[in-house]
Amino acid sequence: MIRVTMFFLAVGLAMDAFAVSISCGLANEKGILKGGLRVAGAFGFFQAMMAFLGWALGEAFEVYINSCCHWIALILLCFIGVNMIIESRVECRDNKKKLNFKTLMMLSIATSIDALAAGISLKAFEINIAEVVFEIGIVTFILSFIGVAMGKKLCSINKFKSHIEILGGVILIIIGFKVFISHFIA
Repeated sequence: MIRVTMFFLAVGLAMDAFAVSISCGLANEKGILKGGLRVAGAFGFFQAMMAFLGWALGEAFEVYINSCCHWIALILLCFIGVNMIIESRVECRDNKKKLNFKTLMMLSIATSIDALAAGISLKAFEINIAEVVFEIGIVTFILSFIGVAMGKKLCSINKFKSHIEILGGVILIIIGFKVFISHFIA
């Protein structure tokens, strides 16, 4: 059951990167393969590293966190999920700008902030952090690559972006409640 939960966490965290990667596909002058690998590599790397950094912060404060980790998981995951849903209602910027290295790094960091917060909540699970971080990075990589490919094909990004971010937010909220409820059932 933990494996399934971690997979859905990875998918939920990757949804904002996926949505942004669609925009990158529209703005990217490179082909699907070269542009997709570039965007997916950056998003996957930052998502995985931020989740690990969050977990490491949680590890450093383990004594304090163990007594309330289910609350932390609930609050952080719901906060991130609600924030994603709220942000999905915000109008997109103009996607016609060239996607340069600086912009890609800023987007990579911005889309991985939620992974940092979610990483802290990983103390609520008995997991192998290396496997989870790898899974988060790979899932983000794959979804981001698909997003770039879709962006090259789609014309109306705003129509799809908000639905994708809402789905990602809902998944994170559900996982938050699952962690919280499982603390009392187990």
